[in-house]
Amino acid sequence: MADFEIVTREDFSDVTYLLEIRHPLMARAARPGQFVIAMLHEHGERIPLTIADFDRDKGTITLVIQAVGKTTREMQQVCQVGTKLYGLVGPMGLPSEIGHAKKAICVGGGLGVAPIYPQARALKESGAYVIGIVGFRSKELVFWEEKFKAVCDEFIICTDDGSAGIKGLVTDGIKLALTRHADIDEAIAIGPPVMMKAAAEATRERKIKTMVSLNPVMVDGTGMCGGCRVTIGDQVKFACVDGPDFDGHKVDFDDLMSRLRRYKDVEKAAVERWSETCRMPDVREVSRAK
Repeated sequence: MADFEIVTREDFSDVTYLLEIRHPLMARAARPGQFVIAMLHEHGERIPLTIADFDRDKGTITLVIQAVGKTTREMQQVCQVGTKLYGLVGPMGLPSEIGHAKKAICVGGGLGVAPIYPQARALKESGAYVIGIVGFRSKELVFWEEKFKAVCDEFIICTDDGSAGIKGLVTDGIKLALTRHADIDEAIAIGPPVMMKAAAEATRERKIKTMVSLNPVMVDGTGMCGGCRVTIGDQVKFACVDGPDFDGHKVDFDDLMSRLRRYKDVEKAAVERWSETCRMPDVREVSRAK
């Protein structure tokens, strides 16, 4: 078994945390837009996670995870510096196409803020003028502000309560950018499906190429299970091998959101069973106690 050691752990909120994992081969191979499939232990669930950053010099990849299901909550408790993941496969999926845009907007909402960073960095390195737009509920949840400013020519923070940046959703940030710039030729949006749908609608009238990263239910990551099928225009695609990036103006977001809701009851039951048997202290309570 390979050594997938966690070398850095950082908590951004009660439910959002960062893991930097040593994997030199994967760090060298990784490209913006790709993902990994991780297993916490031998009998663990296989979960797809978008690569939020990679450092070829250090030989590490970075994942930013939200503790919303059984496995991600278990990882939040177990994964500390010095511990190891049982399995880590990747990079998977097709890399994002970078290098054609002269002026682009990179939009991240919620957990999508982290994986939009490699896109913004790659666009900047290709010579594009980059406008970063990220959304959070409040100032307390903002992370990576300086990292984004280092690769963005303009950076717009949107918060639901107005405690940081402008008050509003990422679509308000998109509208602001479109007002300021008539020559934006590409947009990339990553986040919850409802956010990506809204972002695609915000750019549709101007016919700006808009790519989104889809997150359907995924098991094997090789196209065999069929769980990650999505409807793009009049075609059925598999997000794991045909994506995860797709033309946002062609994605059937209603179908995607319907499929994501299909397993809610099963996911809820899994969390409840795990919570009943778990005897480990809640990492959030431990953190607050410190």
